[in-house]
Amino acid sequence: MKLLPEEFYNIPGTTIFDADQSRKGYWLNQFCMSLVSADNRAEFKTDERKYLDQWPMSDEQKMAVLERDLNRCIALGGNIYFLAKIGATDGRSFQQMAGQMTGMGEQDYRDMMLAGGRSPDGNRFKHEWEDA
Repeated sequence: MKLLPEEFYNIPGTTIFDADQSRKGYWLNQFCMSLVSADNRAEFKTDERKYLDQWPMSDEQKMAVLERDLNRCIALGGNIYFLAKIGATDGRSFQQMAGQMTGMGEQDYRDMMLAGGRSPDGNRFKHEWEDA
């Protein structure tokens, strides 16, 4: 059940983290929060799949984590503030993660942000991507 007007769900490049996304990603986000514990981080890094299999996440969510496909994690209900725990576990900064998620790499992402942020050129509404 979407609580916001439909136009909010069609913002280019944006996934709205609403109640539906929260429910969809509940266990994914709980897994991420487990990584605040040093013992859990060590267990995860020892055997990532075994650790993930302790959580009632979908196979698609688990694969997205294993592949470190953070954009897919977001689409599957992950919240970026929780997903940052995966990056921290891997020794990666939020800036490195954002660079990966944009396909720019860390230095290009940093340069773009220092220059004032991303240009809206090329942004499309979801229906435009589906029609392309």
